[in-house]
Amino acid sequence: MTALTLSTAAAAGLRADAIVVGVAKGAEGPVVAPGAEAVDQAYDGKLAAVLETLGASGAEGEVTKLPAPSGFKAPVVVAVGLGAAPEKDEDYDAESLRRAAGSAARALAGAKKAVFALPLADAADAGAVAEGALLGAYSFDAYKDNGKSAKTGKGAKNARNGKAPLAEVALLGGKPRDKAYKAAVERAAALAEELNRARDLVNMPPNDLNPASFASLAQTAGKEHGLKVQVLDEKALTKGGYGGILGVGAGSEAPPRLVKLSYTHSKASKHLAFVGKGITYDSGGISLKPAGHNETMKCDMAGAAAVFAAVVAAARLGLEVNVTGWLALAENMPSGSATRPGDVLHMYSGKTVEVLNTDAEGRLVLADALWAASEEEPDAIVDVATLTGAMMLALGARTFGIMANDDAFRTAIHEAADEVGEESWPMPLPEHLRKGMDSPTADIANMGERMGGGLVAGLFLREFIGEGIAWAHLDIAGPAYNEQGAFGYTPKGGTGSAVRTLVRLAELTAAGDLG
Repeated sequence: MTALTLSTAAAAGLRADAIVVGVAKGAEGPVVAPGAEAVDQAYDGKLAAVLETLGASGAEGEVTKLPAPSGFKAPVVVAVGLGAAPEKDEDYDAESLRRAAGSAARALAGAKKAVFALPLADAADAGAVAEGALLGAYSFDAYKDNGKSAKTGKGAKNARNGKAPLAEVALLGGKPRDKAYKAAVERAAALAEELNRARDLVNMPPNDLNPASFASLAQTAGKEHGLKVQVLDEKALTKGGYGGILGVGAGSEAPPRLVKLSYTHSKASKHLAFVGKGITYDSGGISLKPAGHNETMKCDMAGAAAVFAAVVAAARLGLEVNVTGWLALAENMPSGSATRPGDVLHMYSGKTVEVLNTDAEGRLVLADALWAASEEEPDAIVDVATLTGAMMLALGARTFGIMANDDAFRTAIHEAADEVGEESWPMPLPEHLRKGMDSPTADIANMGERMGGGLVAGLFLREFIGEGIAWAHLDIAGPAYNEQGAFGYTPKGGTGSAVRTLVRLAELTAAGDLG
């Protein structure tokens, strides 16, 4: 991952490939943001005018490159847009800094070192810039030749148009000896590395990432970070009666797994359980997906990837809270042994489910994992899943929905997501939609009314939560996989959606600020 340092040196004397400065939209044109005073002074105070001449406006994510002023050791100045300038006496918000840093880092692919002279009002701002830069520099190139083929015999470059990710970031204005600044940057580095782990998992092709290999990766990480990892294979799942997970995985040659990752802290008084949907490939099963809907279905394990990354991040940050992650892993394939529409599954909770559509499989694996999590009686359970296309229709491609059995808990998650820069929206669980899942054969069907399908899925999951436990469901179907172009610190492909929200929930719980 990109290296990160704090620096109090003068901008002109730093050896780097570029100096990054912020520019915002003012009432009468672009304005240079704090942090870039020395650079602006070297342009005789006319940097904003020069940028305006070049077409810059300060709009969010806008990147403008120009030659550095005389006397600077860095040859290039990169001006990145911060969006609207804040009101007088107000600072730039953290998400604007994250996105600007991410845009700059992406634009500097191929550079060895860049100095970021963005606004840093305090240590939290330093953490935001660090986080944005590290996430923006992300590149997934594990499966690309990188110029190493035997035919060419040439040395490696990388995947992003033949350019390696930005190798090093120096945060100008950061205080390397200040404990708060050091802690903020160290947190950003750990969080970014784990979020990028989730991105890597989502981007991996399904011929390499199946339930067993995913479980193996969790075991490796557990050993490295002091987590207790328990893996239930198909024999253990059969013995335990995990009919939902087994039913979904029945059609695949790659058998399912249920993985439990446990992080414990000796001073913890609270226990959180995170449950992730981990369908390593979703063909729809017998209810096969139509043409054009299969190509990105390697991303259907993004919820499990987020849970995995969040538990490891909690361990790395040493949070005073116990966190258990449950990864419900299966591959949903059609075959002679696959679950059929009309089959009835005997779930781990003891309930029976009539399967009306095998493409509504995520709720089946989650149901078993949610009940297993409930048995430990945690203070709260949060599940994360790329669960329904209906949620994408409702909220678009950048916002995840939040449903819960407790309004205050739902609000707390929404506020935590907003704090870390993840777009989310509270959604209801209308009781009248529950009747649509009544089955003449089983306790409940896995499908209900078509309209409000995302809410129906939430109501189904609620059936498998232990009594008295606060629970929330995050449907990340939209933001988990970015099929459009990169923006801010968000790459194309896997995004790591919900990782930061889960980690923030763990931090708030550890601090006693959540329930």
